[in-house]
Amino acid sequence: MTAASPLTASAVAERPARPLAKWRAIAGASTGNLVEWFDWYTYSAMSLYFAASFFPQADSTAQLLNSAAIFAAGFLMRPIGGWLMGVYADRHGRKAALSASVLMMCGGSLIIALTPPAAQIGLAAPVLLTLARLLQGLSVGGEYGASATYLSEIAPRARRGFFTSFQYVTLIMGQLLSLGVLLLLQLLLSTDQLEAWGWRIPFVIGAAAAVIVFWLRRNLAEPESFEKAHDKRESKASLRLLFAHPRQVAVVVGLTLGGTVAFYTYTTYAQKFLVNTAELSKQQATIVVSCALFVFMCLQPVFGWLSDRIGRRALLLGFGVSGTLLTVPCMTLLAQTRDPLTAFALIMVLLVVVSGYTSINAAVKAELFPVEIRALGVAFPYAVTVSVFGGTAEYIALLLKQAGHESLFFWYVTLCVLISLLVYGGMRDTSQREL
Repeated sequence: MTAASPLTASAVAERPARPLAKWRAIAGASTGNLVEWFDWYTYSAMSLYFAASFFPQADSTAQLLNSAAIFAAGFLMRPIGGWLMGVYADRHGRKAALSASVLMMCGGSLIIALTPPAAQIGLAAPVLLTLARLLQGLSVGGEYGASATYLSEIAPRARRGFFTSFQYVTLIMGQLLSLGVLLLLQLLLSTDQLEAWGWRIPFVIGAAAAVIVFWLRRNLAEPESFEKAHDKRESKASLRLLFAHPRQVAVVVGLTLGGTVAFYTYTTYAQKFLVNTAELSKQQATIVVSCALFVFMCLQPVFGWLSDRIGRRALLLGFGVSGTLLTVPCMTLLAQTRDPLTAFALIMVLLVVVSGYTSINAAVKAELFPVEIRALGVAFPYAVTVSVFGGTAEYIALLLKQAGHESLFFWYVTLCVLISLLVYGGMRDTSQREL
């Protein structure tokens, strides 16, 4: 990772002042975000097929449990990525951090795509899988803070909720495209082919797309607020400077806790839940989750637009109250259904609920911090919280299922959302703050 070149007059001239230019900048940042999350979620989507290649001596639940443990391990690198890339973005520019993060994701995906199965190289296979996932975790940890900060700073204040909602549009689109590729492979290949080699194809696609996005991101302009601050002084962003703002850090942790557990439960874990508990076929589960995610993706700008009208806090409170009341009944019914349409309706209820968090969380976090530590402030406490709670949600769910107490997980999710609700109740609305 090298320092970006100094900001020049030409760079200032390129910054997106016109509405069309702003949309181009947001599209450029969002496209990279899409590829990052396509690669990240491909691991989860394809684990139903590659788990046996890396962990052959186990039953299906144990194989998924091992894969989920590595999924969680990737989350452990996210705080390090948030720290390193957050400091890098605050010192050398959002564009430099965005370019570096997508290159790291490319490397992780290539390693997974090219690693031989355990039958050929033994223990080295799960070790390489873990290393690749750690690299991807480092990348995603840096990507979130840099892209959330960039989108928040490039957007007009009156439309910041709407503009920043596209971070989750592309995040969900990445997950949706990942599931779409899986669905296409399920139609074109047999189960044996998918388990033998077909699961590698999405990782190759993700790595190739990351290279293309790297070149696209090199043409992004820096936000005006960052350039003005950088012109006045050199940023000294560090964890010490970040923790000089303890209240803001605590708010980020609190507002993220329930949202991240709910999001990963209702999205990435939902596919496995439909197969492993509701006993739908793998293809049915993929179709149900894909359709639900498409609607969920379309809801993000609507909720973001609404937050610009009624404030961020109102949406967060709506998520907190609804998530606390509806998670247990919806997950209980979902476990009992064998009908794909009913499963879709139940998942959709939960996704509408969590939209009150996902659509605006980037804007809220960016609005809490001054420009000189904004990327670090958005990335690091968020990444720590996601690593501890979001990254372990699937593992806890499978562990409780294996122990015969799966319903306890529904209450765990509810408790996490309730804690965040208490934080939302004590927050001030941030939508009117200038960046």
